[in-house]
Amino acid sequence: MALPTRAAFLAFLSLLAVATVRGQAPSTVQADIDALYPDLSALYEDLHRNPELGFQETRTSGVLAARLKALGFDVTTGVGKTGIVAILRNGAGPTAMLRTELDALPVEEKTGAPFASRVMAKTAAGQTVPVMHACGHDLHMTAWMGTAAWMASHRQSWKGTLMLVGQPAEESVSGAAAMLKDGLFTKFPRPDYAIGLHDDDTLPAGTIGYRAGFFRASMMAPIITMYGRGGHGAVPQNTVDPVVMAARTVMSLQTIVARETNPQDPLVVTIGSIHGGTQGNIIPDQVRMELSVRTFNEDVRKRTMAAIERIAKAEAAAAGAPREPAIEFANAGIGPVFNDPMLTARLASALRAAMGADRVVEMPAKMTSEDFSEFGRAGVPAVLLHIGAINVAKLAESKRTGVPVPAPHSPEWLPELEPTLKGAVRAEVSALLDLLK
Repeated sequence: MALPTRAAFLAFLSLLAVATVRGQAPSTVQADIDALYPDLSALYEDLHRNPELGFQETRTSGVLAARLKALGFDVTTGVGKTGIVAILRNGAGPTAMLRTELDALPVEEKTGAPFASRVMAKTAAGQTVPVMHACGHDLHMTAWMGTAAWMASHRQSWKGTLMLVGQPAEESVSGAAAMLKDGLFTKFPRPDYAIGLHDDDTLPAGTIGYRAGFFRASMMAPIITMYGRGGHGAVPQNTVDPVVMAARTVMSLQTIVARETNPQDPLVVTIGSIHGGTQGNIIPDQVRMELSVRTFNEDVRKRTMAAIERIAKAEAAAAGAPREPAIEFANAGIGPVFNDPMLTARLASALRAAMGADRVVEMPAKMTSEDFSEFGRAGVPAVLLHIGAINVAKLAESKRTGVPVPAPHSPEWLPELEPTLKGAVRAEVSALLDLLK
C-alpha cells in the first residue's frame, strides 16, 4: 500500500541530497526543521488516524521502517515482536540511542480533529475496543522520524553510531523488556547513552522539561478477585456478597496511603476497574478489581503490596467469604525512571544553548510510569525528557481557573502540533549532536 506522505518525503530527500553535493546544506537546524514540517505534519496525521494497540503495530512499524530505509539506515523489524531497530554508522565514536513508542491506547477519541481515529481493534483478550493515540506516541514517532531525516542528511556534523529504537507496547509496560529479551543490547550495538522524549500537559508547547534522578514512578498492577456466594438479590441473607466485600476493600485500601505511609514518600494506590455481576437482582459469586500502585521507593512498594494482601484477606474473612481472595498481576511491573544525573546536566546545558534558557526548564517528578526505565536498569546511562504540548493561552487559563487541561490518556488529548513537533525535533537533534560530537 502506498504511504500517504511518501512522495513528499522522497522529494525532500532529493533536495537534501542536492544541497549536500553542492556543499550548501541549510544554514540552521531550525530552517531544516521548518522545511521538514509539511511532510512531518502529514505523517503525524496519518499515524494519528491509524493507531494500533501494543504488539499489534504492524502497519505503524512498516510505515516507519520504509522511511528509515530510504534515509540509509540499516533497519531490522520484528524486534520484541513488532519493534524496530535502525542503525546509522558514521565513523568512529560513541553510540547514542533515541527511543520512540509505537502503540496507542484502547480509548475512544473525542478531540473532534478532522484526522481523528475511528479505529476499532481487538485486545489480546479478544475484546473489541476503540483505539486512539491518547498519549502522544504519534507525535513522538513523528519527531523521531524528523530527527532521523536531519541526522542522515547532516553526517558531516557528527561522528559515531545513531541507534533508533521504535518500541512496541509501552502502554502495557512490556515492550522495552520484550526488546531487551530479544537481544536489543546484544544483537545490536550497546549504546553509550539512551534518550527519550515524552509530551506533557503541564508545560507550554515546545518547552523542554528535565529532572535528574528519579523522574517517573515504579508501577505494579495487582488484580484482586474477591470470592463470595451468589444468589437472589431478594434474599441476601443466603449469600456472601462479593460486591459489598469489594466496596469495603476499596475504601480500606485508601488507608495504606492515608495512614500507613510516611507523607514524605509519594505513593498512589488506584483501583481503576471493578467487574462483577450481570444484573441488579443477582448477587454474583465473585468480583474482580484491577489496581495500579506507583511509588519511587522500593521499601514503600514492598510494604504496600503486603498491605494490599493483608487488607483484602481481612475483608474477605470479616464477610465470611468461602475462600481467600486471589491476587495476580497484569504484568511484571516496572521500576522507576531514573535519569542519570551527569547525563541530565550535560543534556540540559546543550539544550539551553541550542534552544534558549527560557525553553528548557527543570520540572518536578511525576507519579506516572514509563518502561523507558528498563534501558537504564540494563546499565545504560539514560535520560527521559518531556516536552510541553499545551497552547500557552490555554495553559494560562487553566492555571487561572483551576480547571485542568486534557492530559495524556484523555480522549481529548491533542498536542498543539506545530510548536510541539518542531520543538521535539530541535531538542532531539541538539541532544544527539552533543552526544555524538
